[in-house]
Amino acid sequence: MQRLFLTFFYVGLLPKAPGTFGSIAGALVAWVILYFFSSTTLFLLSIFLFLVSINIINSYENKTKIHDHSIIVIDEVVGVWLAIVLSGDTNFQLIMSLIFFRFFDIKKPSIIGRVDRNTIGGFGVMFDDVLAGIFAGILSSICYYIANKLGFVIF
Repeated sequence: MQRLFLTFFYVGLLPKAPGTFGSIAGALVAWVILYFFSSTTLFLLSIFLFLVSINIINSYENKTKIHDHSIIVIDEVVGVWLAIVLSGDTNFQLIMSLIFFRFFDIKKPSIIGRVDRNTIGGFGVMFDDVLAGIFAGILSSICYYIANKLGFVIF
């Protein structure tokens, strides 16, 4: 059950780019949640997953002795959900949030990298992705605003 949760229904077990596929799966689930519910629901689910994941990751790391194992993608799910919540729920914003989230999660600039390197345990695994999601959501919002102001057709 723990592995099912941490791998986001085994997406994290894919042999290539599990973080990218975890982010894509998370974005698709976010799209479904937003279709049937509201961005508030997605935000509250993000907070819930963040809090629950910390203890589950701590338990997994104690068992395996591996910090931030590549199969753990629940952190990507939370990060991309936060990016989408902050940006908005159009298809353009969802796609931009996903792209910017992957950029920040892979490159880990500034404070994201410091948190990734210096924060241990489940909180460390989760919090760098939360920060990447916040930055991605803000950047996606800015891009959407600019594109809208310039008169581009936004889908």
